[in-house]
This record gives sequence, structure tokens and C-alpha cells, in this order.
Amino acid sequence: MVKLTDTGVFLVDGKPTATAPLTADEARKNTIAYSILQAHNTSGDADKLQLRFDAMLSHDITYVGIIQTARASGLTEFPMPYAMTNCHNSLCAVGGTINEDDHVFGLSAAKKYGGIYVPANQSVIHSFAREEMAKCGAMILGSDSHTRYGALGTMAVGEGGPELVKQLLKNTYDINRPEVVLVYLTGKPKKGIGPHDVAIALVGATFESGFVKNRVLEFVGPGVKELPIDFRNGIDVMTTETTCLSSIWETDEVVAEHYRAHGRPDDYRELKPGRVAYYDRMVEIDLSKMESMIALPFHPSRAYTIHYFNEHAKDLLAEVEAEAKAKFGEKASLDLVSKVRPDGRVMADQGIIAGCAGGMFDSIDEAASILKTGNVGNSYFSLSVYPTSVPVSLELTRIGVSAELLANGAVIKPSFCGPCFGAGDVPANNGLSLRHTTRNFPNREGSKPGEGQLSGVALMDARSIAATAANGGIITAATDLDYTHEAHTYHYDRSVYEKRCYFGFGKADKDADLIFGPNITDWPKMYELADNLLVELAAVIHDPVTTTDELIPSGETSSYRSNPLRLSEFALSRRVPQYVGRSKAVAADEQKRRNGEMPEKLHFALSLVGNAEELAPLTQFGSCVFANRPGDGSAREQAASCQKVLGGFANICYEFATKRYRSNCINWGILPFTLDGDTPFTYAEGDFVFVPHVREKIAKGEECFPATVIRADGATEALTLYVKGLTENEKEIILRGCLMNYYAAQAQKAAFSK
Repeated sequence: MVKLTDTGVFLVDGKPTATAPLTADEARKNTIAYSILQAHNTSGDADKLQLRFDAMLSHDITYVGIIQTARASGLTEFPMPYAMTNCHNSLCAVGGTINEDDHVFGLSAAKKYGGIYVPANQSVIHSFAREEMAKCGAMILGSDSHTRYGALGTMAVGEGGPELVKQLLKNTYDINRPEVVLVYLTGKPKKGIGPHDVAIALVGATFESGFVKNRVLEFVGPGVKELPIDFRNGIDVMTTETTCLSSIWETDEVVAEHYRAHGRPDDYRELKPGRVAYYDRMVEIDLSKMESMIALPFHPSRAYTIHYFNEHAKDLLAEVEAEAKAKFGEKASLDLVSKVRPDGRVMADQGIIAGCAGGMFDSIDEAASILKTGNVGNSYFSLSVYPTSVPVSLELTRIGVSAELLANGAVIKPSFCGPCFGAGDVPANNGLSLRHTTRNFPNREGSKPGEGQLSGVALMDARSIAATAANGGIITAATDLDYTHEAHTYHYDRSVYEKRCYFGFGKADKDADLIFGPNITDWPKMYELADNLLVELAAVIHDPVTTTDELIPSGETSSYRSNPLRLSEFALSRRVPQYVGRSKAVAADEQKRRNGEMPEKLHFALSLVGNAEELAPLTQFGSCVFANRPGDGSAREQAASCQKVLGGFANICYEFATKRYRSNCINWGILPFTLDGDTPFTYAEGDFVFVPHVREKIAKGEECFPATVIRADGATEALTLYVKGLTENEKEIILRGCLMNYYAAQAQKAAFSK
């Protein structure tokens, strides 16, 4: 189904080949990605990109922090269209008035700074972008990792909030020119195959090896024309799970019709590679060979065909149980093998079709046709459907699809991202939930292993979820079901947005007041990097990958995303519950040091590397997280900012899982140390790492940092750390202590120069 080529290939007249009449350097300029990136590059250097985006988006667990940071850094007006959607914290009964206070703040910010405001339950963030903001050849930056609109001809990037702050302050997004990977599509999907089947197969083939990590995926080939626009969007949004940087597709009449249907025909233009284009790698996908897929807990890359899964269910589910035991020990146990019936079929407990991946019109339309072959039934299995926006929900209602779903036992719910991150339809203990959503990380469905509650999510396409529902909850591939489906044509009705959304770009009212709820607080004081750095290991995690959900849980924490101090109490709570207490103790000692005292712990460590009294005034003391590969998943900056609020000053790892998490660390003044792959990390919580002359080395752009490990028993060992590839701005941000301090220093310089 999916074939990988890890060497460069040419695309000549639309066909991959090993040779071409141009050199690779000449031909790489003919990719779609290259042309869009260079059109947005302000550096004048084709390899060192400084990008300005055309538009931005955030949702209601990120926009408050972004605006607060930008406001503290001198924001006066939004310089580009900036949409704030309310699709994550729209369960306003959770947390008292907290969530709705954030929404009121968002609307007041849209009025004051000239923004776009989308009220709760009107649309999920990425649906609104597809409907209202994407343009062929444009670039969009979003504070959500699934910011992907490549199928609509828009290169989009999901990043942490500080990168949006930079754009709001008219600064740039700085990266080295990324490699471009050709995704060559052939064939046509058979009946019952949906976008999640293709996406899961793609993620399964590329994630573990990092085959497309931080690269741009460019989709072309004869198979593209065989896919409706929702099918393309459904694949595209899941490219985030491959850890690629962004995506772009060639455009055609199908895309042109999308823009016409949404009342924006002028936003379409044809995009395709030049006659001869060069790509650094290639992924080939034969759509005609696609099978119904399932991604087992706890990652979208744990991909199998549903047929293979059903044949080997006991063994595969036992592996999931073993992983859960390794992660959570005695805190909670997971029993999924019991889902296998005596006849070998597997019973699920729940089906969810929702969000930016599953809630699109075509998927729900076809799911309704499939569900007509049976019904949800009156046992333990349940089915919830969340249309991705009110316009989609309105059209499904007008054509009778919603009625068909309701008649056969499904529950229709408002536009909401909650099932994707644990704030909606949380399954029962030991539940197995089937979801057409983007992620199935541990606890992302809302379970709390610390309280003995654990369940699992398997990702499937809406079509197979509907087939499972029609079969009473027995996991069933949609390709095995005989059903009739006549696809409806989608008609977009913008009037619902005109009646409810605030479109304020270009209408900033500088005299308008921001409206603050009591949970919206400013960031605590951040200090500049000292001459030396001493960190105590507060969490040591040897899992192959550590997700942002483990660094700062989703779900119940969402209500506190506007309150840095309260949110930080949840840091690593589901993975290393002792982390917060350890970090607070270190931070308390650091405050004593700043007050001129000499805490016992500090004296112990520094005396083993020099004169403690002389080193203490020059040495910053903080906590540190070690993980093999941290930061897979969400773009949310709080995965890093919570560590900093608790006194964290470093991460040590072999590699960062994503560029966006590394950027979050840098923007919050957390040293992004890496290790050589051959260096074993055998140290434990309570051990120290001393990095001398760290400020000087960062300032000089040095990348190698000789360090000393001080074990809790007093033994010392040498350790070599690295900080590679910092830009000049990133160096200055780290030296200043965080992005806010960096901007404050810039403002001070500007005022002094006047």
C-alpha cells in the first residue's frame, strides 16, 4: 500500500524517475513547496528562511496566553487576519465560569486588536480555516499541531504560541529550508475506504523511522484526481502524525469547486510542480490497494489492517496491555483481551466520529448510509457524531442525514474538539473506544490512571466505525459490508457565520477594554540565563517517545490554560506525579540562592565541581526533564511553559520528537540539550548536571557543552551535551530567559535610542 524511497527522485512530466535533464539543485526549485516558501521568505537567502504568514488561527486553550504574551511585548494591533475559535473549552460547565471567561476575553481582544472571533460550537478550528481562510499559494500559522490545509493549496504550520506572538509583533518564523518529500498517489480507493485508512497507513509507514520528520510533504500523481476534497483534507490533517513540518497538494478542478462553493472563487489558482522537479525522498501510495485500517492504542502509527487485527486480536491487545503496565505500573490496569469473543471477533464499547479529521461532511454522509444496514443497538456500544461546523451540521440536517443517524441510534453533538483530547465522551474504565479523530495517545481520551481509571482508543475511519455500529459493536471493516451510498453534494451556507462570528480584521478599537476573568493571570517573572547552570533531574523517562500529553495533560487541565501557576500543577501528573513537588523544591532553593542564602543541596552539588561559595552567585539552579524523544503530538506551548513556571531550565534528550516542541522550549528559555546517540543516560531523579560557562557558550554559538553529572551519592561523571543549530534570535531568547524578556529588552533599546 505504501512504499518508501529514501533517496532523491525527479518528477518529470508528472512521473517519478531517477534521471532528468536538470540538476537536483535546479529542479528542487520547481516544487510547489519551494515556490510558496520563497514567496513568503523575507531573508533574501533561499536556504535560511524568515517567513511571514498570511493569516493565523488559535483556539480557546491557546489564544489567551498568546495575547497576554504579545500584549506584554508591545502588541497594538493584529497585523494579519487572526481567527480565535472556541472549540476546545466550549464545555463551559466545566471549571465554573472559567471557560466562558476566556471566551469573553477572546471577543474583547478581537474588538481591541482587530481579530476574528468564532463563538463556541460554531466550528472546530481547522474547519473554519478550510471554509474561510485557506487560499491557494498562501501560508497559515496555527497554535494547534493539526494546522494543515495543504489539500486546499495552503501551506500551513502548527506551532507553539510564542511563534504566533512573533508574527503578531511583525517578526518572522525562522527555519532552514526544509527538504521536500514527494507523496505520489496512484489508483482509486475502493468502496468502504476513507481518508483515515490512507492516513493511518501513511503514519504507520513513516513515523517510527522519522522518514518525513520536519520535511514538507508534497502530494501529486494521478491518484489525486480520484479523491473528493473532504477525502484529501482527511488525509492531509493527519500528516501531522508523521512529524512532517507541513504539506501541500497539487490543485485541480475539485479544489476550484471547493472555493466556488464557499463563495471565494478568486482564492483558487492552479498549483503543480514544474515540468522537472526534484524531491529529497518519495512516498508512493497505491490507493487501489488500501484496506480498512485500525491504529491501536497508544499511537496513530500502531497501524494494522482491520482484517489482520481481527485475526490476531488477542496477541495485539495483549501487547497494548503490556505497554500500559510498563507505563503506569500498579496505578491502573488495562484489560482489553476480554473484548475478544469466543468466536474471535472483537467487541468495542464506543464509536466517535468527530473533529477536524472525522467530522467532515462526506464522512458523516457515508457513515449514515452504512448505519442504515443495522443500528447501534441497546447494549454497551454507543455512537456519537460531531459535525465539524454549524454549516456542515446545517446541511446534514437539511438533506436528512442527521435524521437517519438519529433514527439508527447515533447521537448528534455540536462542533467540538473534546473527544480528541479527553474532554468529551470519555469511555468507561477498560473501555475500548473507536474514533475517527486525530490521536489515541495514552489518557488522551480522558482516563486518569492515577485514580485507577484507564481505557484505550483505536483510530478507525468513520466508514468502518459505522460498519461496527451497524454490527452491534463488533469491529468490522467497512469494505466487508454491502451497502448503498449516493454521495450528496455539499452546499455551504455562510449566513450562520455572518450572524454569529465577529469579523474584525482591520477594525481595531484601541480604546476598547480587555475583559479579564479571575483565572486569567500574567506570567511570573522570568530571569536571564546565568553564567553557569546546575539542574536537578526531576523526571527521567526512558519511553521511546514522550508526548506533549504526558508533559502537560489535556482534558481536565484545559480550564487552567490561562492561569500559568495553576496549570503548572498538572505538569507530568499522569507520567511522573512526583515531578511537580520535586521541581517546586528546586525552585524554592533557587529563590533562596537569589536572596543570598546557600541551600544545603546547592552547596553539596557545587562543592563537588569547585568552590561552592564562589560558584553560587554565578550559577542558576533549576529542574530538568530527561526523555529519550520528547514532544510528539500537540503544539501547545504549555508543555514547556509549565516546566519553566516550576523552575525548569533544561531538557536533555537524544532528539526532540518535533521541531515545534524544541521551539517551545527555546521560547521559554529552556536549554534544549541533546546527547550523542551512543551516550547511555543512566542517571536518576535527584542527580545533578552542572554545565559551566553556559551563557558564554550560547552567546558564542558553541554547540558542544562539557558537563559534570553529580550523583546523589556524591560520585561525579563527565557528560557531553549539545545545543545545535540555534539561530541568532534563538540565542538571544535563551540568554534573556524567555521570549517575553527578549521583546521587553528590544522595547527598552528602542525607547533608549529615542
